[in-house]
Amino acid sequence: MTTPTAQLSAAGVSIWLDDLSRTRIASGNLAQLIEDRNVVGVTTNPTIFANAITDPDDTSYDAQVAELASRGVTAEEAIFEATTQDVRDALDVFRPVWERTGHVDGRVSIEVSPDLAHDTDGTVAQAKQLWEKVGRENLLVKIPATKAGLPAIEQAIAAGISVNVTLIFSIERYAEVIDAYLSGLEKAKDAGIDISAIHSVASFFVSRVDTETDKRLDAIGTDAAAALRGKAGLANARLAYELYEQTFAGDRAAALLAAGGNTQRPLWASTGVKDPSLPDTLYVTELVAKDVVNTMPEKTLEATFDHGVVVGDTITTGYEDARSVFTGLAEAGVDFADVTQVLEDEGVAKFIDSWHDLLAQVAKGLEAQA
Repeated sequence: MTTPTAQLSAAGVSIWLDDLSRTRIASGNLAQLIEDRNVVGVTTNPTIFANAITDPDDTSYDAQVAELASRGVTAEEAIFEATTQDVRDALDVFRPVWERTGHVDGRVSIEVSPDLAHDTDGTVAQAKQLWEKVGRENLLVKIPATKAGLPAIEQAIAAGISVNVTLIFSIERYAEVIDAYLSGLEKAKDAGIDISAIHSVASFFVSRVDTETDKRLDAIGTDAAAALRGKAGLANARLAYELYEQTFAGDRAAALLAAGGNTQRPLWASTGVKDPSLPDTLYVTELVAKDVVNTMPEKTLEATFDHGVVVGDTITTGYEDARSVFTGLAEAGVDFADVTQVLEDEGVAKFIDSWHDLLAQVAKGLEAQA
């Protein structure tokens, strides 16, 4: 009997773990998850690295911090050294997956500094720096889908850098992200770059959409509003996949695909269920279709492995229902455009806060070693 994670993989979903630490790599746990849980990639962000580096029970960074302190590096330089080493080591663990999947999976993401979320030139410069420092073809550089991030995404792709676009909440912004990707591919192709080596995913956040929308539905307080709780996140993601299907079947994308380019796969992020009244595998089993990535916290991954029910495609048959959810939200008085803008603003702010917490903790560690 195959496991639910194996069934999920067979249905076309790439399972990525939303976590990374040096201990996870060194202990063999990451390799075990590849073997036992069908994990084929990893995503990281400042919060994940902050949790790993500042864990009092994790001594795996102590020697490197001491060595960096002896060189008098800044906290930001120390983080750059530590995180790029972790990502490089994880990419080496995933290299057989990368080769086996024709370079589609076996990917690990590393994020540009959240302080650059509204700085196009700074984002491009750091994307190039990370790409060169890590030096692995299966890397994805994470760039947020802010207004300043969109031209940075295009420029990074045009330079031959594979990109994980993060913090996407609205269909409208997703359309702009796809356009930036296609524009970048066109420029790369014109520059003579091998576009078959350029890969990208577009990280569409799910559970946070329900958290913010449900809060507004509860405030409205009607029966009609209550009936819509827990539905916006799935509806939004399903319509994002519809846009993906339509756009990459179009003439513009077809010309690039014929020249060796790759589609920009949708990635479901924020898939840990935050509402205890909802099934803990909701954002996994209800978002199944071919060529999608689902990046899961370990708790969600284990729940899926233990009791996830995978019945095949649960996206493409739900487009009309998804549209009816948005009709209902509008009739109930939910301004969904405001929901997604609030989520983007909060998402950037949370990453910046985590980044500054990490900087402070590492600075403290360097000072203690000085």
